[in-house]
Amino acid sequence: MNLINKNFTEIQVKISDINYGNHMGNDKALLFFQDARIQFLRQLGYDEHRIGDNTGIIIGEAHVYFKKEVFLYDILSATISIEEISKRSFMMNYVFHRVSDQVCVFEGSTKIYAFDYLTRKACFLPEPFKNAIM
Repeated sequence: MNLINKNFTEIQVKISDINYGNHMGNDKALLFFQDARIQFLRQLGYDEHRIGDNTGIIIGEAHVYFKKEVFLYDILSATISIEEISKRSFMMNYVFHRVSDQVCVFEGSTKIYAFDYLTRKACFLPEPFKNAIM
């Protein structure tokens, strides 16, 4: 069950995203995930280093599913949904569409953990943050 959905647009593919196959490199999908995640957190009043006192986030796993090629100057829109919220983590799902034809070009997920950057250990998700993503 998806708990929250947010849409983002205007993420444009740059020359540095293109590989020798003349399409977006597979490694760039995770950077697009990060761009969308940063926008998502900003809309909620948070950032990757601050979701509570001394608490940020850290990625524990990532999955990418490529559907279509992505080309230079394509403009992509992203939809983020949240699910599987637990005491220490949640799953963030991403779906990217090319704006010009509305085709899904790639999608995936990241398992995100609350992380105390002072002690360098996983910790509990702060309740205000948890409530914001539900």
